[in-house]
Formats: sequence, C-alpha cells, structure tokens
Amino acid sequence: MRLRALLETDALGLRLLGGEDELDRTVRGVMTTDLRDPSRYLSGGELVLTGLAWRRDASDSEPFVRILAGAGVAGLAAGEAELGDIPADLVEACVQHRLPLFAVNETVAFATITEHVVRQVSGERAGDLAAVVDRHRRLMTSGPAGGGPEVVLDLLTSDLDLRAWVLSPTGRQIAGAGAPLPAPLGAALAGHHLAATRTGRRGPYRAAVAGSTYSLFPIRNAGRGAVPAARDVRESVLSDWLLAVEADASDWPAARLDLLQGVTQLIAVERDRRDAARTVRRRLAQEVLELVQAGAAPAEIAARLRVAAPVLLPGLGAAPQWQVVVARVDWTAAGTAGAAGVPGDIAGGPVAQALLEEILVDPAVSGPDSADRIAVAHTGEEAIALVPLPAVPAPLPETVDGPTDNATVREKEAGESPAAQDPALHADALLAAVREPLSAGLADDGRLTLGVSAAVHSAEGLRGALEEARHARRVAAARPGRVCAAGHHELASHVLLLPFVPDDVRRAFTARLLDPLRDYDRRHRAELIETLEAFLDCDGSWTRCAARLHLHVNTLRYRVGRIEQLTGRDLSRLEDKLDFFLALRMS
Repeated sequence: MRLRALLETDALGLRLLGGEDELDRTVRGVMTTDLRDPSRYLSGGELVLTGLAWRRDASDSEPFVRILAGAGVAGLAAGEAELGDIPADLVEACVQHRLPLFAVNETVAFATITEHVVRQVSGERAGDLAAVVDRHRRLMTSGPAGGGPEVVLDLLTSDLDLRAWVLSPTGRQIAGAGAPLPAPLGAALAGHHLAATRTGRRGPYRAAVAGSTYSLFPIRNAGRGAVPAARDVRESVLSDWLLAVEADASDWPAARLDLLQGVTQLIAVERDRRDAARTVRRRLAQEVLELVQAGAAPAEIAARLRVAAPVLLPGLGAAPQWQVVVARVDWTAAGTAGAAGVPGDIAGGPVAQALLEEILVDPAVSGPDSADRIAVAHTGEEAIALVPLPAVPAPLPETVDGPTDNATVREKEAGESPAAQDPALHADALLAAVREPLSAGLADDGRLTLGVSAAVHSAEGLRGALEEARHARRVAAARPGRVCAAGHHELASHVLLLPFVPDDVRRAFTARLLDPLRDYDRRHRAELIETLEAFLDCDGSWTRCAARLHLHVNTLRYRVGRIEQLTGRDLSRLEDKLDFFLALRMS
C-alpha cells in the first residue's frame, strides 16, 4: 500500500506534518517502538509508530530520524498522547532527512493503525491468505465464535503448507495447527529462540532440532496498551512469545517473509488481549499483598480473599487453600551482546511477574487463557504469586472387601498414589520443564530464583506463607545454577517457625530487645545494630568480627558492652545470643 492511502482513512486519525512529496512510498509493514535506536528490528519499508518516550530533549530527534531514514522506513507516525503537539525539532529532522511525518490523534490506538496496515499489506501481497486478514478480528474475541491464533495458523497450513505453532518463552504451546508440538521439542525451540534473542540478532532465527529445521519469528506486542518498548533486550526476552514454523526461511522471498511478519503482528493482538485480561487478577494479588505486608487484620484480608476466590476459581463453593510463590530475576554487571542498557536500569519486578505467570501455568493445559487462575503482583525486585488450591475431596469409605466407589477402584488399580491427587505446588516440579529454555534466556548474566510456601487454609496464615516463600527463595539463591528453586520443606527449623509467630508477639519481642539499640543509634550513630549482627554472624569471635567491621578489638568490646548495658543481656550466654538472633530475624 502507499503512504497516501493512510490519509484517506479518517478512522486512523493521521495528520500529515511533512513529506508530502514522498507519499507514494510503499508501506511493507508496521512497527511500534520507543527505542532510541530500533535499527536492529527494521528491514525497510515500515511505517514506524512511536509514543515519543525516547525523546528527552530537542537534541534526540535528529539522531532518531537519521537512524530511521538509514534503515529505509517508509514513514514515521508520532502519537500526541504523551506530549500533545508534535515537537518542532522532530518536524525539522524529518524534513531534513525527507522522511514523511504523521501526527496520530490521541484518541486513536496504535493497534488500530497496526491492524489496518497489516490488513492492507497482507491483502495486497498474499491474495491466497486474504482470509487471514479478513478474519483478524476473531483474534480479539474469547467467546465460542473467536478462533484466536489458530485461525491464522490453520490458514498457513492449508494455503501455504506451513506447519506453525505459537510458543511461550518456556516452550509451552499457546496455539498450533494440527497435532500438538511435543513438550520437549517446544522447550528446545524456545531455548534456541531465547539464546538467539540475547545475541541481539534480528529474527527469524534458524534452529535445527530433532532432524527438522525450524524458523523462529519473535512476536512482540505492538498495541498502545502494551508495555513500552524495551530499552534492553533483557526486559522482554523472558516474556515474548514466538512463532515456530517448520521450514527454513533463510531462502524465502521477501514477500513471504513479510507475510509471516504480518502474521506475528496479528498474533500480537491476541497477546495484547491476554495481557489486558490479566489486569484484574494482578490487581487482586496486589491488594491482598499490600494488606498482608501492612499487617492488616486477618478479617480484612479474608474479605479481600473472598472477592478473589470467585475470580481465580470460578464455581468453587468453599474457600480454597492458598500457596505463595516468590520469584526474583537478577542480572549481573556483565551484560551480553545486544544489551543496550545497563543492569541497574532493568526493573526486575515486572520481568519476574511475567515469567512467574508463565511458570505457574499448568503444563498440561494449552492456550492463551490457561493462566486464568493465577494472580501475580510485583513489589520492588520480586514477584509474588497468590495461588488458590481447590480443596482435596475426602477419601470415600471402604468396605471390608475394598473401596465402594468405582472411580476409586480404578485409581487404585492404576496404582495412583495419594501424592498424585495433591494439588499443592512443589518447587522442583515447577522448574523441571522450563529450566533448559530459561537458562538460555538468562545466558551468562541472569539468575532466576524461586521459593514456594506450604499451603495455608486462612487469611491468618498468609503473612507466614509469604515470609516462608521469601525464606525459601533465599535458600534457592544460595545454590549454584541459573535457575534454582526451594520449597518450605527445605527450610531450617528456626526459619520454618518464625513466619508463624503472631504479629503482636513478634513486635513485642523485637521491640524489647532492639528498640533500645535503635534509639541509641539514632542519637549517637553508634551502629550498635550493625555490630550486633556482625558479632552473631561471626559466632562471637572478637577477632573475626573486628576485622569484618574494620574496628580495633577494644572498640568492638566497648560496643558489645554498650549493647549489654542497654538491653540487660549477656552476649556470652547462649540463651541471650539466641534471643538476639531471633529478634533480628523477625524484625
């Protein structure tokens, strides 16, 4: 399609700001970005949509436009939602580089423009797949009439004889045409995709697995409601979907490559819908988490859980059990090729949230809506999942001759153990199927650590479950490996007991021992709390503790004496050492 055709469609809300002589340029695709340098994702002929988040001052416009012009894009469309009027420096830069510039009215979503361009371009270049674009709105529906990504994939198979699957970053099949992709093959393809993405190369990526060749196309969310374009590939590498096609695309003509890129953009609409559907569950998890961390009354937390239960477990009559899962993604200072930012700029919480939502999906359930019973919030650098567990039905009574229920008889004859009926999450099982692909995405500078609590039956237990999951995650963090998990059963005895101490007891206990030291530190900057922690960590060794704190031993003795004087305790006694240790752990 030609650029000037965009101006003829009033629904797109485009206003030409410059480049009238260049409107006969051909548009071959569309891309949404707020990267300062999106060149690695451009192949030429795109209409680039931007919300201008990359612009900090007037000096940023010319380099950005120069990069787009050098990549051969057809035109630039800038949204007015962020800054209002399009900055004059951007208009001047586009005139200088002869790049047509459009303003996008703030009432028009980028997804609307994307869908229109994909529909027109695909219709012109692939008449045999016009039905893909004509039926693209089915991707945005979730009812019985909606086909989702399967509509596109079925037509790829029937019209182009291409077998294709949409996969999550862990290799879970979200959609496919024909026979399901075996789980090990999906994991292997996802691993190839993540490793290639970390190098910064432009897709599609070629992968040879199990004697077949596959082409892997990244699927990136292009809607205005999506997360802003990542400044660093590590911000999105663990959450982006991929389209795996059983074919070698290295020798494909440009028209077919363009068609597949258009298909990924259509599937991105489904991804946008899925993310929007998760908003309610994320908000529920965030509200419960804030109440738990603020020490709210159990009755208030229970009321919030009663609101959450029907959303997460529709049709469930009784209140379920709950488990808490905590995950964290950490990046070291040594980035890999293709990382444009610095590790300090990567927000770990959202990355861990998207990843935890994927990990907690039942691997036996496929489709984009299979995570509709998962509520994940993020706070700081960690993600926290509130996982409802349906109550396990009580076993049926048995007669002298054996069980009376035919289904139970079949289960026992099949050798099903009681553990097989346990709905609780187990740390090792969660990561068993995803460790290989995620390790490829984490490469040599990332780590995923995960902790799982025991199941609790009421709101009173949630605070303890949260702390238990956090303790378990710290246990996992102490282990070697890129992907590590630990469960509540692996915790040391005192760590297991502390989370379940009532809040009023823990507050009174820690206040009695530590408040005198905190007050003294505030008045004199004496660092008594830091000294106490180091002294206990060094098992009461004067020389090791003094060396750790860079103090003379006599100075350390003076500080410890002051601690004993203020608290009335004796740090040479095991009982008093233990009390201080527990108070510090509970504070």
